[in-house]
Amino acid sequence: MLRIISRSRRSLPVAPSPTCRRQLFGWATILAEDNLFHPLSKSPFPQLVDFGKRIRTLAPCPVCLKSQDIRRAVRHECEDCGFPTHCSHEHWQQDNEHKKYCGRLRTANEDEHDVRSGRRIREFEMPGPQPSDETVSLANWDIFWYTRGFTSMDTDRQRRNASKLLTYPMSVAGTLHQHSSLTLRNQRVTPEGARSLAALRTVLHTPSGTPETQAAAINKPPMRIFIVGARAESSLPPHIWEQVCMLFPTAVFQLYFIGPEVSFPRHPDDPPTPSPPPQDSSSRSISAIWKPPAPPGFITRKTVRRMDAAYGVPSYHLAYSPQLSITGLQTNFSDIYPRFQDTFDPYTDAFFLFSPGFGFPSPTTDDCLQINSSAEWGPVIPQLLDSKCAIFVTGFSPTDVERDVRSLEGAEGVSGEFDWIVTPGSNPFGSEKWDIAEFDPRVMVKTNWGIWGIRGKRRDVKEGYLAL
Repeated sequence: MLRIISRSRRSLPVAPSPTCRRQLFGWATILAEDNLFHPLSKSPFPQLVDFGKRIRTLAPCPVCLKSQDIRRAVRHECEDCGFPTHCSHEHWQQDNEHKKYCGRLRTANEDEHDVRSGRRIREFEMPGPQPSDETVSLANWDIFWYTRGFTSMDTDRQRRNASKLLTYPMSVAGTLHQHSSLTLRNQRVTPEGARSLAALRTVLHTPSGTPETQAAAINKPPMRIFIVGARAESSLPPHIWEQVCMLFPTAVFQLYFIGPEVSFPRHPDDPPTPSPPPQDSSSRSISAIWKPPAPPGFITRKTVRRMDAAYGVPSYHLAYSPQLSITGLQTNFSDIYPRFQDTFDPYTDAFFLFSPGFGFPSPTTDDCLQINSSAEWGPVIPQLLDSKCAIFVTGFSPTDVERDVRSLEGAEGVSGEFDWIVTPGSNPFGSEKWDIAEFDPRVMVKTNWGIWGIRGKRRDVKEGYLAL
């Protein structure tokens, strides 16, 4: 009989065991809790100083842009939020709109300093395997953290930090799990979607009434998760992705990161990767495109095999645990598609595309959306639909979700060629932390805010009679 963890049991003080909890940072405190706000130009952390410099290079002054239609670079840092927001102190005083987003910018400023402050970040300590007699609720972040045994999230900042770290693996697990909050009852899953998810869950779970133990994984085929267009998610430490495995104790996962911006693992002794130089604002013609940052690759002491010869592209393979292996392919999906084309199976394979930007203008092709561009998503989506496997897509805001969905209507090889499996809407495991765009600090988004899903259309062949 499965049971929810009781409040009395969770209230007992239990020392974290090094064998069941992992963490990301050390505990040498640099900044106290009451000293987290710093203007970016005066930040004690070089990464944030560089972030402010990139904003000064790319972002236009909103007052100049509105009143004179001139893109004048921002130079003045707001005294309240610490971000460079205007070209001068006078324009900062004139801008009555700034107060609408100043509070969020200050919160983002303090959050970025907090994760670098050196404090013991308990919300980044991951729980170990879930006991077989305890079930996990995937209704939302609060109930998940509680039933999964995370450290209590006592502040909004802890919630923001934890949700940003876990949003990628939990968007995968929260969609595929049999206890997902996306259901037919709340009309997020369609009848076609129920069939697709049921097929995947035959591999992810055991038959009803059978205990979900690792012994049940014997002779099961592996579940392959293809993350196409991977960026920041490929830089997460493997033990964060391992949290997916702990929600599916009878499944074996093969995780594939595919995309030209995939991050590769680094050895702890490798020198840090230098920050890229700021781009010239004149070369940034599409000011509305937002991409999640792709930090340097994760650090691991486990053996990483280079697979360049096997795949013909820059690649690596990491056998992290008996339940999880990770493969990174630093190439476009279309280039590697022929190697997988005949192996896709709707029972064992699923695709995830995190904030792909289908509906944004193509940076390489004039008057063309990315979903139609041959250099971006144009050839990829028909290939994914041809596999007949489930395709799940996230967006960073309601507008972004709507823009991507509308782009499907006029896309060649896509329009009319898919069935809905998950209707567009909010993602229960989207990040609660604001990400600030370098090209305009007024643009603030939340990673994986929404999620939806499609699958290549199935056409049933029916016998008919020729009327003479």
